[in-house]
Amino acid sequence: MGIFGGGQVVAESFSVPVTVRGYETDVQGHLNQSVYLQYGEHARWSLLQAAGVRQADLMAKGVGPVTLETTIRYRRELHAGDEIEVTCSFLWGEGRTFRVEQTIRKTDGTVAAEITAVAGLLDLGARKLVADPRAYFRALASDPTPFGM
Repeated sequence: MGIFGGGQVVAESFSVPVTVRGYETDVQGHLNQSVYLQYGEHARWSLLQAAGVRQADLMAKGVGPVTLETTIRYRRELHAGDEIEVTCSFLWGEGRTFRVEQTIRKTDGTVAAEITAVAGLLDLGARKLVADPRAYFRALASDPTPFGM
């Protein structure tokens, strides 16, 4: 675990493998731009699962993760059959939001895209962000390591 600017703590990146499927490509033969977001979402939910946090656990606690802002930097094309990994790191600050940093990388190390998101944990009853999302995730996780805790 290390420090990321502004006093935010970041864990070693969690990653999941993905194979680009033909039906995800566009008429130019490369991965459709919206699918990059789906790959990022897949990696985030996989991280939660690795930490022992299920969607049902979040619902039972009356909270749900929300994305407030997303930036994607497309670096290189991806094509059907490409083997990639999608990383995911949660960067915790002191407030109601946290950052999620992700990289989509081909197996040869080529970075295809970088995704940065600002997220929070919504209290589903009050419809407001919880004050300390890190504490909620820590309490729900059977293994908080993937979260950088």
